[in-house]
Amino acid sequence: MAQTKPGRVAIMSAGEMGAGIGWALQRGGVEVYTCLAGRSELTRRRAREAGLREAPDLDALVAGADLFLSVLVPGEAVPLAQAVAASMRRTGARPVFAECNAIAPATVRAIEGLVRAEGAEFIDAGIIGGPPREGYSPHIHCSGPDTSALESLRDCGLDVRYVGPLVGQASGLKMVYAASTKGTTALWTELLTAARAMGLEEALRAELKDGPTFRQQENSIPGMPNRARRWVAEMEEIAATFAALGLTPRILEGAADMYRLVGETPLADLTARDPRPSLDEVLETLKQQLAQPADAGRG
Repeated sequence: MAQTKPGRVAIMSAGEMGAGIGWALQRGGVEVYTCLAGRSELTRRRAREAGLREAPDLDALVAGADLFLSVLVPGEAVPLAQAVAASMRRTGARPVFAECNAIAPATVRAIEGLVRAEGAEFIDAGIIGGPPREGYSPHIHCSGPDTSALESLRDCGLDVRYVGPLVGQASGLKMVYAASTKGTTALWTELLTAARAMGLEEALRAELKDGPTFRQQENSIPGMPNRARRWVAEMEEIAATFAALGLTPRILEGAADMYRLVGETPLADLTARDPRPSLDEVLETLKQQLAQPADAGRG
């Protein structure tokens, strides 16, 4: 299939990943738009720094786009798709819709139904890695019967990888990969917090200090709290993915619970632009959170 680069791309929203992708695309000669109505000042700043152009509302964003990239927290994926489908009905515009969020294959297929009902093409996509920056792109996996619109963005320096013809394959890959990374971080956060609460942290460290996984988590856990609230829904989507296959969802439901606990602490209010807490600060904060009465935080 021909892979003609779209002239105008819409991105919702201009968070860390969305702004990073927009930055790469506009450097590659694509006009990139977003809608900032109701967005935070930090999001607005990211959009300006990335060189994104602003559409006044969702209808204008949809009507002016050749390709619409949905890059959000998982819990907002379906509401946005519903809003975009309604906008397509109002405007008559039919941009290709690429669902790029960390959601279960079943959720992606439900969104596909919304989009295709309006006569638009649909691409399943899953992003693995951090936001694009100079010399780096995350792996953007895609699947579906026609992924050419997304694959054409390779010309902008994005690492777009085709994984199969079925909607659900790209999102499924994202789910199992995130289970191995964010799911593992949740487990390590829990076990290290438990060790500290029992006064066994030093003894545990002595047993684990030479293990590469422990050293990796010492670096990973401090960068997790400001993402914890967003990761709750992602863990739930992974759990749903496993349940649909006949596997237990409970492992990842537990990871979601762990991120809920982190999300109840002040550390979760940090942004990506704030200094990262130390591992000691994360564990001590969680230990103190455990001591709070249930009605003061955890339900």
